[in-house]
Amino acid sequence: MANFSEPPPGGFGSLDMPWMIIPDWFEWKRVHNQGVAFGLGNGTSWAPIVFLVVPIIALFIIRYFWKKGAFEHVYSKLAVSLLLCGIFGNLTDRLAQGFLLEYAKNDSFWERLSQGYVVDFISVRLPFYDKIVPSSHGWWPTFNVADSCICIAAVLLFLGGLKEEQAKKMKNSD
Repeated sequence: MANFSEPPPGGFGSLDMPWMIIPDWFEWKRVHNQGVAFGLGNGTSWAPIVFLVVPIIALFIIRYFWKKGAFEHVYSKLAVSLLLCGIFGNLTDRLAQGFLLEYAKNDSFWERLSQGYVVDFISVRLPFYDKIVPSSHGWWPTFNVADSCICIAAVLLFLGGLKEEQAKKMKNSD
C-alpha cells in the first residue's frame, strides 16, 4: 500500500488505479475515508472528531457489559473479540494517518489529528448490486478488514442473542 498516493488536502475517495486481483469481481483500491460506512461524513469538519470519540465510548461500553457478564454465549464472546479488533484497527488508522501526511507535517497536533482517516482497500463486485444502486456498476463500497470484523461481529451478536433466547425458553419450559 506504500505505493499509493497520499490524499490531497481535503481530498477523500479513490485516488489511484485499482489492482485487479480477480478481473470484474475483486480488486484492491486505496480509498481514504474520513467518515463511516459508505463515506458518510467525508470532508466534513465534524467527522474526524466524532468518529474518533465514538469508538472510544464504544470501548468503555463493551468493557462495562463484559464486566457485567453480558457476553456469556460463545457467539457473543467471539463477536466481542472481532468487534474489538475492528474498533482498534479503525481507531489506529484514524489516529495515525493524519500524522503521516506530508502536506500536513507543519500543522499543529490538533490539525493533524483532524486530518485522520481510515484506509479502505477491499473492493468486490456483487451480482445484481447494480440493480439496487445503478451508479455503483455493481461494485460494493470499498471497505477494510476492520470493517469486516465489525460486520461479522454484528451478525454473531445477533446469532448469540437468538441462541441465548432459545436457551432461556428451553430452561423455562422444563
